[in-house]
Amino acid sequence: MLTILLIQPGATDFDDQRRIKGTLDFPLSENGVRQVSEIREALEDTEIDAIYAGPCRSARETAEMLAEPRSLRVRRLEDLRNIDHGLWQGKLIDEIKRNQPKAFRQGQAHAVEVCPPEGESIQQARERVRQSLQKLIKRHKKGTIGLIVSEPLASLVAGELEGHQLQDLWEAECDQGQYRVLRVPAAPRPILGFLGNAG
Repeated sequence: MLTILLIQPGATDFDDQRRIKGTLDFPLSENGVRQVSEIREALEDTEIDAIYAGPCRSARETAEMLAEPRSLRVRRLEDLRNIDHGLWQGKLIDEIKRNQPKAFRQGQAHAVEVCPPEGESIQQARERVRQSLQKLIKRHKKGTIGLIVSEPLASLVAGELEGHQLQDLWEAECDQGQYRVLRVPAAPRPILGFLGNAG
């Protein structure tokens, strides 16, 4: 059985301000470094065979902090870049709630149908996630790997592996500096969740 430690990078200044980061690239904030230090301490006795990270700076910095005591090389996965939120990037979540209430409600109730103006649809991002996970699962059939991915893409990854859809886009957007343990059976049920399902 493969165990995936799905780790959200520590917070950036944008995250601390509740701004939509998307593909904008920022280093960890002081708060983010503290969050990653806590994750590192929590996982210090966990054997990890490989560490993968999305391309953004906060994910890479988080991965390096976790890899350093294990002398592991961080492997970068371009397809696990965060969702491109287009014209929403840089805005406060409260701005979207105030100025685009219909889009905000859709993000709460039917997140998978959301497509930010001039951005990437959640469905397009889900396809990227599916393809990347299929390659990882093929490469690692057992053991434990760390996967550092920014929110809300991390919630899409969890959904694909656990068989559920992204629920509240805005709630996911605000999660940082946490991790969850996901188990992937050696013979996955139709590759976990939506991985074998085009719909």
